[in-house]
Amino acid sequence: MTEIPAELARLRASIDNLDHALVCLLAERFRITQAVGVLKAERGLPPADPAREEEQVRSLRALASSAGLDPEFAEKFLAFIVTEVVRHHEQIAESRQSPSDETR
Repeated sequence: MTEIPAELARLRASIDNLDHALVCLLAERFRITQAVGVLKAERGLPPADPAREEEQVRSLRALASSAGLDPEFAEKFLAFIVTEVVRHHEQIAESRQSPSDETR
């Protein structure tokens, strides 16, 4: 087996640390969006907010650009997350419907 150069091992360790941080940040983001979903369901608000999503896309694209990240990639990443969040919000709303709501 070929020995891995120290520089490659160091870079891989950095990537592993960043992956760990990303997963932890995503977990925290989803904990917060779950709370948002509960609040929306309690208040009868729709699971999706297209105006908010457009605002997030604009902001994230600008941030990505200033950080040297491809804005298209950042937008696709956000779209993936938002799709999952909306799905969770729909599930929360459905689970909170009372039986009398289902007959309407």
